[in-house]
Amino acid sequence: MSTLFHAHKGDNRPSTDLGNLIVAKISSPWATGRSYSETIPLEEGLALLRSLTLNEGIGENFPAIVFRIDRSVRFPSMQHPLPSPIARRRTFAIISHPDAGKTTLTEKLLLMGGAIHLAGAVRARGEGRRTRSDWMKIERQRGISVTTSVMTFEYGGYTFNLLDTPGHEDFSEDTYRTLTAVDSAVMVIDAAKGIENQTRKLFEVCRLRDVPILTFVNKMDREGRDPFALMDEISDQLALDTTPLTWPVGSGSDFRGCHDLLDDRMTLVEKGTNVPLTPLERAQLEEEIALIGAACPAFDPASYREGHLTPVLFGSALRNFGVRDVLETLARFAPAPRAQPAEARLVDPMEERVTGFVFKVQANMDPNHRDRVAFIRLCSGRFRRGMTLTQVGTGKTISIYNPILFFAQNRELVEEAWPGDIIGVPNHGTLRVGDSLTEGERLCFTGIPNFAPEILRRVRTIDPMKAKHLKRALESLAEEGVTQVFRPLPGTDWIVGVVGALQLDVLADRLATEYGLDTVLETAPYETARWVTTDAAAEIKRFIEAQRSSLAEDGYGRLVFLARNAWEIGHVGEKWPLLRFQSTCERT
Repeated sequence: MSTLFHAHKGDNRPSTDLGNLIVAKISSPWATGRSYSETIPLEEGLALLRSLTLNEGIGENFPAIVFRIDRSVRFPSMQHPLPSPIARRRTFAIISHPDAGKTTLTEKLLLMGGAIHLAGAVRARGEGRRTRSDWMKIERQRGISVTTSVMTFEYGGYTFNLLDTPGHEDFSEDTYRTLTAVDSAVMVIDAAKGIENQTRKLFEVCRLRDVPILTFVNKMDREGRDPFALMDEISDQLALDTTPLTWPVGSGSDFRGCHDLLDDRMTLVEKGTNVPLTPLERAQLEEEIALIGAACPAFDPASYREGHLTPVLFGSALRNFGVRDVLETLARFAPAPRAQPAEARLVDPMEERVTGFVFKVQANMDPNHRDRVAFIRLCSGRFRRGMTLTQVGTGKTISIYNPILFFAQNRELVEEAWPGDIIGVPNHGTLRVGDSLTEGERLCFTGIPNFAPEILRRVRTIDPMKAKHLKRALESLAEEGVTQVFRPLPGTDWIVGVVGALQLDVLADRLATEYGLDTVLETAPYETARWVTTDAAAEIKRFIEAQRSSLAEDGYGRLVFLARNAWEIGHVGEKWPLLRFQSTCERT
């Protein structure tokens, strides 16, 4: 026997047997007379009911809730429902164009989850209040995110793993790799600017990986564009269905709050006020809700999880309005940990044996130590402190005695972790981005590439006696996967490759502050790089002999062709047809 959970509001239609899931049906008519229904596990349904009954104003909004447990329905295919620790995990990233309010939203989510007690204003003066996710010195100086931060917190019985990504396009490679480790994403849009360039690029990365997108239209307390126009833009430019879950009343100085379209209730910006909407505001709201019912598709959680539809929320992160809606929507609708692609097969989170992959390495998170921490996304199994895992690429075993959970640069030891969690493993160069870890099976997780750099610079120290120190520093920073390091086959120079110019500033700053190295970045006679591969080993030898002055090795010892321009890449490719000149290279 299995359990069927119902929560109805004047709707006693039977729920549907969907095989391996317990059904929860929540019905809340909008002004259009629509109802909403969803399929979720029993435990989530029970938690949802508890949260609904605890919400302020529940008596007005759900006057006819009926709760019953029906044990007469069989679900023969439901042999192994997701255990609670897995079902209650939500691992997500926040993506946006710079200055859309991403870091502010991150801070307020952490504040809401109790992970911090005072959110730091992004542009605050002094050291008293700084954004918690922007922990590097250069981030605090410039007020931007230049590296991915991982933060874990609890809210409403769920465990959230939040990955705050760099919004600046110069750090898109770090963001791309981060998106391999999440199950969903929150897209933050400035209400006045709509879809911007970097937002579009990051969305395309999410689309490539079928990552579901929840949209948060931020800065509603400032003058902005019409909400219908914003949703049309999302639909047109991103080819997504859009369905609002909340709807704003007013904007800018006239912003009153948002109407929850699923739960049919109004939340005002000014808490504690009993000033109702004016008759004009009420009439306009009812008219707009009717228009939503006619123009927008009904919210379908399955379509959202498949990446075809984005639910839209409105609010102001700065005023902490709409932030709770983001968390509750993620808990209610976002996918639990999903199966992860490996070369041989998909790895299901329900598998008993532990697997995971390294998607990021961060050096010097603790300025008091020359530490190096590998960020590992757990894909399956129950991880326990002290476990021994196999590094698939090398076949070596690693005993993990000090696994940590992250809160920006702060950390704490963890005794166990589950699929979807991001754990840190301190190491001294043993683990690199792209490494797969298992309990013995040869599984290589895919989709974590290097991208060809767009800017190449020769780097040297002002003090020649510190050349060896520079070598160690560059190798350490290269393991993070943001800055690429190339060693030309002839000579002793070091060449660094980056995607954007801002990365060069970050590199120079970190070499100075973390390693005490004053360096000079000089123009190199190359424009870009390509990884050289072939199935003909003899051809590689001939190529090295003929092109040695234009060849280098990357940090993994792979052969790289340094090109002066795009024309040279094409010319050399025609001359050596048995070779492949690749702009991306899989990290395995």
